[in-house]
Amino acid sequence: MESLLVSALVVAIAEIGDKTQLLAIILATRFKKPAPIILGILVATLANHALAALAGSWAASLLDGAWFKWAIAISFLAMAAWALIPDKADDDMAGGAGRYGVFVTTAVAFFLVEMGDKTQIATVALGARFHDVLWVAAGTTLGMMAANIPAVYLGEAATKIVPLKYVRLGAALVFLGLGVWAAIAAMG
Repeated sequence: MESLLVSALVVAIAEIGDKTQLLAIILATRFKKPAPIILGILVATLANHALAALAGSWAASLLDGAWFKWAIAISFLAMAAWALIPDKADDDMAGGAGRYGVFVTTAVAFFLVEMGDKTQIATVALGARFHDVLWVAAGTTLGMMAANIPAVYLGEAATKIVPLKYVRLGAALVFLGLGVWAAIAAMG
């Protein structure tokens, strides 16, 4: 249960102001169809984060040792620094949904944009930390949905409600805490 709750909290905070959340806002304002956008985000996140948690858990099982525990701690500390850097929306979304519709456009766009994103990398680290693919993937997906569903429904207004610089600072502090936690575990 710890892996689910920590994963959800970490990703929900990290996702605010992230490029995939900005993508959700762009899709919502462009298509004005929240249900297929939300379902596309859900499907893309489940697939992407399940693979990321599996990769992290697999890597941890192969590379178990003190130096690997330190690598996980350092990765969380790096995520703390990365969380402070604001993301900008990519301009790759020119045009409409095309012949595939809003759901497929959203699912494909989210899956691709999430590759190498800080929430995906955090999912890899969480998978390595907890060795629990199912609960980590469920937690990170829950966190993504908690951050993106309001963004879809509120669209551009969401960026005016939440002061993103403070949210980025909060996310950095969460990652810093996880890094310190992992470092303490690596020492013991």
